[in-house]
Amino acid sequence: MTKPMRMANCIFSMFIACLLFRQTNGQVSDTTANNGLRLNQIQVVGTHNSYHLSPEPKLLELIAAASERAAAAIDYSHAPIVRQLSELGIRQLELDIYADPQGGLFTNPIGKTLIGKTNTDSRMEFNFSSAMSKPGIKVIHSPGFDFATTVPTLIDALKRIQEWSISNPHHVPILILIELKDDVTGPAGVKPRAFDAEMLNSIDAEIRSIVSTDKLLTPDMVRGEFESLRSAILERGWPTLQESRGRIMFAMDNESSVRDLYLEGHPVLQGRVMFTSVDETHPAAAWMKINDPIRDFDRIQTMVAKGYLVRTRADSETRQARSNDATQRDKALASGAQFVSTDYPEPDLRFSEYCVRFESKAVARANPVSHSNASGMAKIDLESKE
Repeated sequence: MTKPMRMANCIFSMFIACLLFRQTNGQVSDTTANNGLRLNQIQVVGTHNSYHLSPEPKLLELIAAASERAAAAIDYSHAPIVRQLSELGIRQLELDIYADPQGGLFTNPIGKTLIGKTNTDSRMEFNFSSAMSKPGIKVIHSPGFDFATTVPTLIDALKRIQEWSISNPHHVPILILIELKDDVTGPAGVKPRAFDAEMLNSIDAEIRSIVSTDKLLTPDMVRGEFESLRSAILERGWPTLQESRGRIMFAMDNESSVRDLYLEGHPVLQGRVMFTSVDETHPAAAWMKINDPIRDFDRIQTMVAKGYLVRTRADSETRQARSNDATQRDKALASGAQFVSTDYPEPDLRFSEYCVRFESKAVARANPVSHSNASGMAKIDLESKE
């Protein structure tokens, strides 16, 4: 083949790829190759408090008697985690965790006692009292009244996610956001244990005990030979989507003293499992939590353009669903934040048709901010690997 003919074929191939990209609105599937596209150059939908079930009606009435606003804020329920991954295309999950090394700390919620609840909640596919009596990190929103959950422990949640990942080895990477909790909202009849250095190490240990190394995407893997995570992100960038497929990464939601304790002795998160949300000048800067896409729209775009991963929220406390207001959702998607978290991956028709999902229920799409800095739309390979 002559050089002019090779050039003509190359131009034609680029044209076809660009056309395909436009026809699919930049959507990325779990089997799309997308050679060269980096992890920070896509956008996915996540869920907030992904384990959460609304309190039972009698409990919700009791909460509303004290605060109607508080009751309204927690009146949402998520599908089981595996269904979120397999049917709803969710690629970012969030788990609230409480330390319970001896077990039994959260076995008897005060709310159950106050409403005389004796039978089990049919929405929970496990024995709540039995699961809570065993030692290990627990997954609940608040131990007094808002305790209904689809997964009782961190181990249980990780097992379900790991099994799904093994069965879907080419999936777009999953981010699991972990919020460490040592307080409660309202009366609880129990004092949660603080996360000290030992308990922080136990979180990493529990994660590693379930999620195999070949499934993890850790700070060390991203940092590589660079002195800091920040320099790795700014100078080399994130791994490619292709390199990251089938992997699971973790990030700490907290930005307080517990985060600083997690970083103590690990200033660039060496040896740690979770990324942390820190200032962009910090040597561990890689992932950031910026939850308000309206107030902080410009900041999110700036951080994304620099190469950082950002999580933001499309809605909160059921307000957007109740008013069918898409303003925050649309700003979140336009901001370029790679992880857009919602309580409504599908609508709650008690309120409205409000929901957050991509066209054709795609699991990911090319990032509206950071993708423009990539090698170009025309070079995205949209051919399936299968």
